[in-house]
Amino acid sequence: MPGTVYTLEVNPRIPPRLQRLSELANDLWYSWDRPTRALFARLQPTLWLAVGHNPKAFLKRIDQKRLDAAAEDPTFIGSFNRVLSAYDTYLDIAADTATRHGFHSDDIIAYFCAEFGLHESLPIYSGGLGILAGDHCKAASDMGLPFVGVGLLYRQGYFIQTLDADGRQHANYHDTDFGDLPATPVQDEQGREIRVAVDLPGRQVQARVWEVRVGRVHLLLLDTSLPENSEHDRDIAHRLYGGDIQTRLEQEILLGVGGVRALAAVGIAPTVWHINEGHAAFLILERIRQLCQQGLSFPVALEAVAANVVFTTHTPVPAGHDHFSEEAITRHFAQWCADVGATPAQLLALGETVGEREFNMTTLAIRGSRLHNGVSRIHGDVSSHICANLWPQIEPAENPLSYVTNGVHTRTFLATEWFETFDRYLGVGWEERQTDAASWAKVEQIPDTTFWGIRQMLKSQLLHMVRHRVSTQHARNEDSPSRLDRLLRLADPNKPNVLTIGFARRFATYKRGALLFHDLERLAKIIANSERPVLFLFAGKAHPADQPGQELIRRIAQIARLPQFEGHILLLEDYDLHLSRRLVAGVDVWLNNPIYPLEASGTSGMKAAMNGVLNVSILDGWWGEGFDNQNGIPNGWSIKPAPGHLDETRRDDEEANSLYEILENQVIPTYYRVGPAGLSTDWVGMAKRAISSITPHFNVNRMVGEYVHNFYLPAAAQGRRYSAEHFATAHAIADWKARVRAAWPGVALRRVDTPPLRLGFGDSLRLEVMVRLNGLPAEDIVVEAVFARPSSSGKSKKGRHAILLPVGDAEHGEQRYALDLTPEHCGKLEYRLRAYPAHAQLTHRFEMGMMLWL
Repeated sequence: MPGTVYTLEVNPRIPPRLQRLSELANDLWYSWDRPTRALFARLQPTLWLAVGHNPKAFLKRIDQKRLDAAAEDPTFIGSFNRVLSAYDTYLDIAADTATRHGFHSDDIIAYFCAEFGLHESLPIYSGGLGILAGDHCKAASDMGLPFVGVGLLYRQGYFIQTLDADGRQHANYHDTDFGDLPATPVQDEQGREIRVAVDLPGRQVQARVWEVRVGRVHLLLLDTSLPENSEHDRDIAHRLYGGDIQTRLEQEILLGVGGVRALAAVGIAPTVWHINEGHAAFLILERIRQLCQQGLSFPVALEAVAANVVFTTHTPVPAGHDHFSEEAITRHFAQWCADVGATPAQLLALGETVGEREFNMTTLAIRGSRLHNGVSRIHGDVSSHICANLWPQIEPAENPLSYVTNGVHTRTFLATEWFETFDRYLGVGWEERQTDAASWAKVEQIPDTTFWGIRQMLKSQLLHMVRHRVSTQHARNEDSPSRLDRLLRLADPNKPNVLTIGFARRFATYKRGALLFHDLERLAKIIANSERPVLFLFAGKAHPADQPGQELIRRIAQIARLPQFEGHILLLEDYDLHLSRRLVAGVDVWLNNPIYPLEASGTSGMKAAMNGVLNVSILDGWWGEGFDNQNGIPNGWSIKPAPGHLDETRRDDEEANSLYEILENQVIPTYYRVGPAGLSTDWVGMAKRAISSITPHFNVNRMVGEYVHNFYLPAAAQGRRYSAEHFATAHAIADWKARVRAAWPGVALRRVDTPPLRLGFGDSLRLEVMVRLNGLPAEDIVVEAVFARPSSSGKSKKGRHAILLPVGDAEHGEQRYALDLTPEHCGKLEYRLRAYPAHAQLTHRFEMGMMLWL
């Protein structure tokens, strides 16, 4: 068409009576409050779908007549007032809530993460890390914690996925109109947008600070898409996990350094700093710089900073931790070295890992924190081995790396249809008793027919969405209508009695999305029985640079086209939070078969279980803690990991066979063992057990509660202690550590008593050890005996510890340590003697990573 095309957007005027719709649209409380989302949806359902359930974008595009009519509709106004009442009640939290949790009135927790998955209307997430961070924020809001999140506002976020007819993934990026997001630029008292400057080699980059409300919690996000920045710098925060390694480094500097400066710019002074994954670890360097500018030396500033930093690692493989070249780090932080009085070697030492020539962000995070954790019991153990070199003389089982098993936000992922039933059988207020196992045990009282009816309703809703998505995908790829009919023959919302199994997650190779297809002939016999059919739903994205992950998607698409599997396997594109909520609520079984022990935690199976979905999973991540078979009624099915000595082929053979046997002999027969009531009572019994046994523990309230008591409160108290009296404790600890490091190579042990081979019960064992102190005071060294039963595996077992005390004065530089101990049990005992440095102000007794064994 000739002429210039000009764009104009006409926004409706919200009637005075409905003005607070804008307030609701700007608070992600709607992401877990379904009545709020329903309020918007009923105004104009087709538009609500078209804008991707984004209330802010919705209010900019809705027909004025719809708003005017709603303002005069008593039914709508009644619903609107009920939502506002619930919202105001939620926000009207008592002023002493934080102190009731044990915090001081001025305590603030700053939670840094590269992505936050709160709702599909704020597309700044890619997968599990972001969803976990979003749930963490929601729980902090529910609990009334003094909490602020810090992240980046990506212009394009993560990609939108489409799949062509051959199953090839296409990554599509679209610029987001920030005006459509539930985010507002932060302004100063003069009404000017707050900016922070971040130093990069040869230039300063300006970043704008945005605020997102998440109920009672605030999230600060940075973006660099500003005219005063160069074209390259405007694109730093363009895409989540996009660009090359240089862009990744700049993003992490923006997040860590810029995030600290943003908090200061808005007047927030955190007393606890939580680094969620290593992407944000540069905040440690910025905090050190700030303290050095106040006059502290570099070693003292490091101790003061680390005292109140919590670090959570989510990565179960060494290669998954971020690395940058030493040259890039020294170039980007040359001015930092000058500011803090440190040499480039001292800077690089903070991220140095034995055997590597690169700067490791996880190492920086651990060296700059004093409280560290993995995200499940298994992952905590794996991480303690991965990071063992940071405490080189400490056995991995005893090093400071702990764990907090992940949880999920119940109100976000529990389907609406369960709420009224839970009110009736668990009692009103069950949402406030989420960690109470006795409360969830009442799920058993729900009549089987009622329970099954809800499950079938949820599956029917899911199948409606599946048909819509598959049809849209099918039409775009110009496939035949007759094939579409064949594809959707089992996905019938009117007949939701087909066993439906879901597999949806990031398509990384270690998650083994194609393990199900290990033996196609056997699989065909299992699922293509006309009397007991099975429908598999697959969904997930592979990173655009992950070719093996994309090949997994293609293989699933190719197998789904084979005649024996047509209609039994459906591959859904563009997996996001909206599809996730429907899948975890609507399928019958949730499948997860990663390579053990590479599943750090996993949370999708928790979301499924709280909706009465049964897990079939490798005993890895959270399922290693969640699976049980109490009273002969299991809460799902477990695939035992193959022995670790098997090669990849034999391991996959073993575990695929286990999966097939579980499907053949347990899952399918149990589901189709239908009684006179038209349902399988065995299946319903297991589904109830899944809800009652998994939900009380694997919810985010329990998780954040553990962070509060085991990490946040200790970090806050320790931070105050280290900074008191002009950082006196930080000075003392820094000086003490320097003395110990210098002296430790010269410390030695020798035993001076005669070890008996046997004792009579009730007799006393005398232990005496001489320690060459090498100039250290006797109280700086603990000598300890560790007792345990003999282990046939050769692995050390946890046992009883007994401390030997200094006896007399040091002679010729040696100190005698002694203990008289009477064994409490008969039988064989093993014991070992060791010594390590000790100080009352250490966070963990093995913080120094030093240990001598006799």
